[in-house]
Amino acid sequence: MARPLVLACGALVSELRAVLASNGLTDDVDVRYLPANLHNRPERIEPALRELLAELDPDGDRPVLLGYADCGSGGGLDRLIAERPNIRRLPGSHCYEFFTGGEAFQELHEAELGTFFLTDFLAKHFEPIIWQGLGLDRHPELLEMYFGNYTRVVLLSQQDDSKVVAAARAAADRLGLAFEHRHVGLAPFSESVAVALNTHHVPTTAGS
Repeated sequence: MARPLVLACGALVSELRAVLASNGLTDDVDVRYLPANLHNRPERIEPALRELLAELDPDGDRPVLLGYADCGSGGGLDRLIAERPNIRRLPGSHCYEFFTGGEAFQELHEAELGTFFLTDFLAKHFEPIIWQGLGLDRHPELLEMYFGNYTRVVLLSQQDDSKVVAAARAAADRLGLAFEHRHVGLAPFSESVAVALNTHHVPTTAGS
């Protein structure tokens, strides 16, 4: 069988490396990352993936895992998968869902609809990805337009890192929202990656 290929969002570098290592897969797959700032232009994700696939899997004979959920692509990734049955993607609509697990995220979301979620990566890169990415550094008057209907920021942390929590709390203060922290670890993400790569070893130490 051809060597599996993982094409992933740059926002998942730390977490995906940890999961591949803990599953003993680091040396068994090829991984390429796309820029994390595609978060702000999701319509560009599908074309960027097609370009990489043309380069790295032109014959469509490699098992491919897309390290993305739908991620605002409007079903674009699922259309790509429908064309190329050798490709799978992670389950869910966004990274928050596959970090928490679908059912757990749905409960958390429905508990308070006005919730803005952060992962470790987004907390650490709040300034370039969110504040500057949305143009709030240049047009602070847009803050109410973007976040006026939100009531809280919830950090869904993967690692137990006080600096990440502090960064997320500072982001909530900057947005004028309440702050909550839920440590979700890496276990749901590890299981999704392992299943997608057709492996069955999901270590309990990947997260909590």
